[in-house]
Amino acid sequence: MIDAGIGANSALDDNYVIDNSIQSNSVSTSNPPRFNRTNSGTGNRKTFTISFWHKKGNSSHSNGISYTFINSIRNESGKYPGLFLMDTRPVDTVKTVFTSYFCDEDANNVQESNTKTVASYKDHSAWYHIVMAFDTTQSAAADRKAMYVNGVEQTFTQNQDLPQHQQSSWNDDTLHCIGAYEYNLPNPSLGGYMAEVHNIDGLKLDASYFGEFDASGIWKPKEYTGAYGTNGFRLQFKESGTGQNASGLGADTSGNDHHFATVGFTAANQATDTPTNNFCTWNPLWRYATQPTMTEGATKTLNSSSDWAGAKATFGLTNGKWYWEYKTLNSSSLNGIQTANEAYTISGHAQAVKQTMVLYLAGEVEAYDFISVRDDTNVTFTYNAAHTFGIALDMDSSTQTISFYQNGSLITNGGNINIDGLANNTVFPFSAVNNNTVTVNFGGYTSNSISSAASDGNGYGTFEFAPPSGYYAICSKNLARFG
Repeated sequence: MIDAGIGANSALDDNYVIDNSIQSNSVSTSNPPRFNRTNSGTGNRKTFTISFWHKKGNSSHSNGISYTFINSIRNESGKYPGLFLMDTRPVDTVKTVFTSYFCDEDANNVQESNTKTVASYKDHSAWYHIVMAFDTTQSAAADRKAMYVNGVEQTFTQNQDLPQHQQSSWNDDTLHCIGAYEYNLPNPSLGGYMAEVHNIDGLKLDASYFGEFDASGIWKPKEYTGAYGTNGFRLQFKESGTGQNASGLGADTSGNDHHFATVGFTAANQATDTPTNNFCTWNPLWRYATQPTMTEGATKTLNSSSDWAGAKATFGLTNGKWYWEYKTLNSSSLNGIQTANEAYTISGHAQAVKQTMVLYLAGEVEAYDFISVRDDTNVTFTYNAAHTFGIALDMDSSTQTISFYQNGSLITNGGNINIDGLANNTVFPFSAVNNNTVTVNFGGYTSNSISSAASDGNGYGTFEFAPPSGYYAICSKNLARFG
């Protein structure tokens, strides 16, 4: 969790901007969403570098594991994967597993190199930059592979060395896959967001070629300006088409035109939540007595039980004016704000604590705070599942308030409600759900269908309705300015 003003991997004055990412749910199917390409010829199978950015997004897979996959498949008997990253970072057990398989041309000489990092990576609020670099021609075993996370070379609790001159099917004339484990389907796919994928054929590079520390010590992207080699590529996910060409989501922008086929992805999976403008999402690290299932890049919550399951956001707010939207399947949901320091993990409904203010779609605004204890405001509106509800939070005015909207119009008696005992605290967007599904839109990605594509006054966020004047999307660019 990060408080307002701390923009993970971003700042106002970024010299290099990443515009888009791709979002995917971690699902185990025989045809998971992915990007595929078969090289027409062989590149360097001993020396190469892979760089990409990843943000954890879902809690739907077993143990909350978040996966990323980059792999190649030999077509001979056995179909051994040439390179495979399994980025396993559960909610509570927190190590990253980095696995690579190298195999010779006949796919009979397979070398597994399984490593686990000493460091822990479980933060859902941040983008992680991961670099995997290989050169098996090196005489020293320790120099044949390296892994960097946010600019720091990793040490491992478990490490298996690669033999000298061992080859991989990565960069071979075989199937390459991004976003799913192609071998022996069904297998889980990417869970969360991925951005700026580079494959550098023929060079073992460190992280400084792709990123740099700013004056605050935050690791930020920088543009790679070197060569890509024979089978190198760069995926920026900037286009919206589904073809294997320069207009597709899997377009190669390195200049090599090694475009990837788009399988299962559409323009709806494209996001503006990126390492240079990090948007708010739900955070499964907030623990409640009942936890919802989170999918769609941690923007969708589902609870099939009669208990109230809670979801709280990645970013805390102490200043500024902020806007977000949501839709629900029925009226059994409460959406608003909550503070951080409540003891609600053992029992009880997620909203039933002192320091919460929410709109109950059954027809009232409920407030639980240390001053009023329980103070409800009756509001007037007719619930409609097709409608978009909006929340505008004013943390700047002398009287801090919250306002609730339905399809762009202020709900009767729902405007400028004093947040009372929650004032002058750090508050987080909050949702509680009971036998219901809620899809939120903080502006960076949503599974809600958007027809109007309105942004805030700074041009950030994609909303169904324009935020009220002076209110902004909760993203790191705006937080750096107003938070």
